Formats: sequence, C-alpha cells, structure tokens
Amino acid sequence: MKRKYFGTDGVRGRVGQYPITPDFVLKLGMAAGKVLSRRKGGKVIIGKDTRLSGYMLEAALESGFSAAGVSTVLLGPMPTPAISYLTKAFRADLGVVISASHNPYYDNGIKFFSREGTKLPDEVELEIEKMLESDIDLADSAEFGRAYRQEDAPGRYIEFCKSSFANHMSLSGLKIVIDCANGATYHVAPMVFRELGAKVITIGDRPDGININDGVGSTHPEALIEKVLATKADLGIAFDGDGDRVMMVDSHGHLLDGDALLYIIAKDRFEQNKLNGGVVGTLMSNLGLELALKREGIEFTRSAVGDRYVMETLLAKKWNLGGENSGHIICLNYVSTGDGIVSALQVLKAAIRQGKSLEDLVSSLDMFPQELINLRLSAGFDALSDEKVLSEVKAVENELGTRGRVLLRKSGTEPVVRVMVEGEDREYVHRMAQRIANVIRHQAEES
Repeated sequence: MKRKYFGTDGVRGRVGQYPITPDFVLKLGMAAGKVLSRRKGGKVIIGKDTRLSGYMLEAALESGFSAAGVSTVLLGPMPTPAISYLTKAFRADLGVVISASHNPYYDNGIKFFSREGTKLPDEVELEIEKMLESDIDLADSAEFGRAYRQEDAPGRYIEFCKSSFANHMSLSGLKIVIDCANGATYHVAPMVFRELGAKVITIGDRPDGININDGVGSTHPEALIEKVLATKADLGIAFDGDGDRVMMVDSHGHLLDGDALLYIIAKDRFEQNKLNGGVVGTLMSNLGLELALKREGIEFTRSAVGDRYVMETLLAKKWNLGGENSGHIICLNYVSTGDGIVSALQVLKAAIRQGKSLEDLVSSLDMFPQELINLRLSAGFDALSDEKVLSEVKAVENELGTRGRVLLRKSGTEPVVRVMVEGEDREYVHRMAQRIANVIRHQAEES
C-alpha cells in the first residue's frame, strides 16, 4: 500500500494548507491514538520546535489523542532527538514531534517515534493512514485521555547528552560559538557545552516563533562562520531547527559538513578499535569520504537518502555509525536517531583525545566538488522516468567514468527533483549539472 500522507520524515507541509491544518492534525491524533490502543499502548509524549504554529498543532494533537482515550505528556520546545530519548526514558508508547526541521517557519510537520525511540515501522504508518480514511469513534467520555506538562524534560536531556562525553574529558579552555537556529536547541545546547567546561558564545538563541532557520543554523552557516572569525573562537557548532542536524566550523572559518564529521568520528573509533563494523552513508555522501575511509581500511556502504534508511542499513548490518552530508549523524551506541548535540560531542572527543584541531582532523580528507540543483516541477512530470532525461544522465555518467557520480532523485518532503553531479573538477561538475537540469526543464515544459 502506497503512503498518502506520510513522507520519508512524517507528515509535512505548509501551515494552513492540507494536511497541516487543525482539523486534519486532530484526526491524525485520533487515528494514531486508536492504532496505539489496538496495540495495547496508552501513553504519548509530545514535543515541538519553536514555530508559532506549534501551539495550534500541539493542542489539536493532544485533543485527538485524548478523544481516542490516550494520555499525553507535553514537553514543550525540545529537540527531535530529545523526544526519541525521552520516549524510551518515560516508557511511553509513542513519541511525537511537531517540527519541519530545517524548513522555514511557515512549514510544519508531525513525525512519530516508536517506544524504542526509532522512526515508526512502515506497517504502523500504513495502519494509521488506513484509520485516517475511516470514521473514528470517540472513546467513552469516562475513558478520555489526560494531559500534563513535564517541566524537567530539558534537564533530563541535557544530562543524557553529557553522558555521551567521556567523564575524564573536559571542554575547558575551548571557546565555542553555538548557533541554535532560533530553534529547539536554544535552551539546551548552550547548557550542555557550558557544563562540560567550554566558554560558549551563542547566536540564533532568541526564537520568536517566526525566525527559526532564518539566516542562521546548519542550513545558513555564514552567520556562524562570521561569528567564529570575529570572536577568534576555536570552533563553531550549528544545529538546524529541530536539532537533529549539525555542521561545524574550524577556527579558520572552514565549514565541516556531515561527511567530514562522520569521517572524524569513524577514524577515531577505528583507531581505538571501537567502530564495530563499518560506516553507512547515503547516495548523497561525497565520493571523497568513501575513498578516505577505504584508505583507512574502513568498510563503507550507501543507503537511500534519509535518516530512516541509514538506520535500516545500520540495523541490518549490525553497525553503529552512519549519517548524511546534511549533518544527520546516527551514533547507535548512544542514540537511535540523528542527534546534533551528541554528534558534535563525539567530534570533540576525537579532537581532545588526539590533541588536534578540527582542521588537522580532516587534513587527509579530500572532498570531491559537488553541484546540487533543486528543480521544483509540476506534479504531472516524472523526470526519473523520462527517456531523454535518463539518456542525458547516462551520457554524463560515461564522461565522468569512475571518478565521479550522477544522482537524480525526488525529494521525500516537497515536489522537487534533485540533480547532483560529483567529480574532480569543480567547473566541469557545474557544467554537467546544468546540462542535466536544462534537459529536465525542457522536458517538463514539453510535457
């Protein structure tokens, strides 16, 4: 059965436009609550990021769960990985996050975690979708769910993050700029790094409901780079709006994306014989990362794009480290989803253990230039099955040979086709990406 509402990362869209409307979200809460009741579950925790629309959607969800006879614990603004952790810590049957991650404030979404803190299995999402298509009966009024707020949730998560950092290590002596993207990490991330001994300078830590990801955060690292250089900081750390992505900046203002951070963690663990298998990347992971890991003797495999697919591959191989170049990094020995704070701490552990700066840690990593073009197309045109588009992709692949790649894929959260070309020469890669994009635009206009 094909999903109608759930994408690769829950239900997401523009607020006020179906399905991100109060009436749909209320019914989504009822449907999820009914499915939960069938599976003999009755407790849900709900967290959100700092979008203004979060108040409305939180109320709708809580009402839907209550009407289905399910009780809710409201955590307020909390990072997505905190909900994953706290779902397990509170022994809840379901965790819910109200967030559109790195998207602008006018988007929002709903995503679910299982009682194990992982994304819901496909069969459960499909069961919820089936329930959404039916008439849902309210629970008896004496069996409605209750709701209450958990005031100490931030403190619990802060302590969890600190526990992933070695007890004998300290961040004392480091000046770190933290960019919270005016999102869900604004009240927890600075505390984690301060309590571990760092001198912390913050930006993007004053959310007002509509400034989330606005010129700050991991999707806009320019602000962090500028602040690191202006304050002569040792490094900078940028999270996205819901805290499951991270980017870092060295003291010279050079950006380290998810591939670079994954390389640092993997190499450090391998040297200590603590890697436990290999590393999972995605189809978007840089070829330079793959080659660098292989030089170190570290096995590397690619999954489909999306942290849920990274997780599936990790579980299938029984490995514990994987991630995406966007900054989603999963350290399965600590967390069961991407966690920006925990991932940054693993990088800092490597730097302290080896006595090296960030720039030194990636000195042996040669990244290939990549060109990524996002094309917003009408719903009626399928670039991935168009013969002329596929022929052009094949021609470029033949020209690149073994020293480059072409990736053409649909976004899982919006009507966008992504064209990625990777190779050794930046100008050549740019031309090839534009060449494919122009064919797609032409074919879309002709269709």
